[in-house]
Amino acid sequence: MSALTYWVYILASKPYGTLYIGVTNNLLGRVEAHRDGGGSRFTSRYGVRLLVRYEPFASIEEAIQCEKTLKRYVRQWKINLIERDNPQWADLYPALLALPGNRGVETRGWMGHRDKPDDDSG
Repeated sequence: MSALTYWVYILASKPYGTLYIGVTNNLLGRVEAHRDGGGSRFTSRYGVRLLVRYEPFASIEEAIQCEKTLKRYVRQWKINLIERDNPQWADLYPALLALPGNRGVETRGWMGHRDKPDDDSG
């Protein structure tokens, strides 16, 4: 039995657009929820649909700490982090299907509704 993986992810409305940082234990399902307009009011309202960065963690505590840390960083640092691994701001969503365990899985099981006032809206 494999260990559960937790993910910290960054979505964008467009390159250099509005950013959203979240955490989940089902990256594919959570991103699909955001893309379908049901992930959060924030992402739906601002059209934040492009997955531009994600990082795995072995424990929920580590993932949540990373999420909180990223949200405290200034916007330019977040942009630099995205561009380090994704300089073209490519939508990484299509690549999620290639991750182990994502083919043929139920994608609607994700960690609960996560609207938060400290999401980066700028």
